[in-house]
Amino acid sequence: MRDSYDCIVVGGGPGGAWAAKHAAENGVSVLLLEKDREVGIPVRCAEAVSEKGLKTVVEPQPRWISNIIEGFVIVSPDGREVAIDTGKERGYMLDRKIFDYDLVQMATMNGVEVMTKAYVYDLIKPNGTVEGVRVQHMGEHHDIRARIVIGADGVESRVGRWAGLRTNIKMKDMESCLQMTLSNIKVDPKYIYFYLGRDVAPGGYLWIFPKNERVANVGLGISGEYARYKSAKEYLKEFIGRHFPNAAVLYTVVGGVPCATTLKKIVADGLMLVGDAAHQVNPISGGGITTAMIAGKIAGGVAAKAIAEDDVSENRLSQYARDWHKAEGKNHERTYKIKQAVYKLTDEDLNKTADTILSVPLEKRTLANIFRTALFRHPSLILDVVKVFMTK
Repeated sequence: MRDSYDCIVVGGGPGGAWAAKHAAENGVSVLLLEKDREVGIPVRCAEAVSEKGLKTVVEPQPRWISNIIEGFVIVSPDGREVAIDTGKERGYMLDRKIFDYDLVQMATMNGVEVMTKAYVYDLIKPNGTVEGVRVQHMGEHHDIRARIVIGADGVESRVGRWAGLRTNIKMKDMESCLQMTLSNIKVDPKYIYFYLGRDVAPGGYLWIFPKNERVANVGLGISGEYARYKSAKEYLKEFIGRHFPNAAVLYTVVGGVPCATTLKKIVADGLMLVGDAAHQVNPISGGGITTAMIAGKIAGGVAAKAIAEDDVSENRLSQYARDWHKAEGKNHERTYKIKQAVYKLTDEDLNKTADTILSVPLEKRTLANIFRTALFRHPSLILDVVKVFMTK
């Protein structure tokens, strides 16, 4: 470890790994800091990703994939199942421990230095401009300088706050999430399941994501507005008790997911935010793996150019914010408007939507059709639905 680098990335998840990799590819020295003892552990993710989305950022490797998904089922509040065959649009269940580890390994092959068990507790910013980080590692404290710091430290990100950025989020947009990996259950591994309804997951949804026919990630996210009345844990335990009474719990993970639009400011002098730290999560699904990697690639490239030009000002780094908005941010704004309307639907509305969709032949059912049907009373949103689901 040196006492200075061109770029320091805080956080070893997909967004941080990809930012580090792409900065280093462009010729700058990069240090990646991960607070946990091992990259990829603990897993704080449902681990599902679309094949198409993943291929936009990296070529999938067989060792990353624990299961291939061929369709999904939406379960209405009254219990009816609406199956959707995705055709060629497959999904993957990742093994995030292996996936994250390999992404960081790819970064190291481009010259990135990695330090685990590195707890960043402050920024160095003597004149308001971020100039590095203060880190505790193996009981010792270090000040490490950098031209640019990239904060990829997750939803609880402190890096952005320390830099003076407003990272707060409305309670209704912070999903309270709990997931248990269950064994000794029986599921169809070809399908992922989404359960809707106020009695199951108010202001969100419950998911079953199979790893194989006997093991699945079963979890839910509920809006913070409802979590104060009844916890995500209570909802999930009730569901598992009804559907999988003999299940064994292999792993439990809890956390929050920022299902909002991207932060208004994701850069400052000497600083950029990536992934959950910047609220770059799909507002409806809560998925953020590929979007974090897209953002990481953009941020890493902009950081390298800014360092080469000897200009790490907020104005220069704002190129990253503009490129992100063009790539994904604008689409997330549309998705957020759709989410706001969908989460206001009553159980009766959702049941009526299921009625309509079930009358459509399976081969003609699409996710876009479901949202258009659910939002038929909101004609102003139909164009947003088309843009979100038909142009990707």
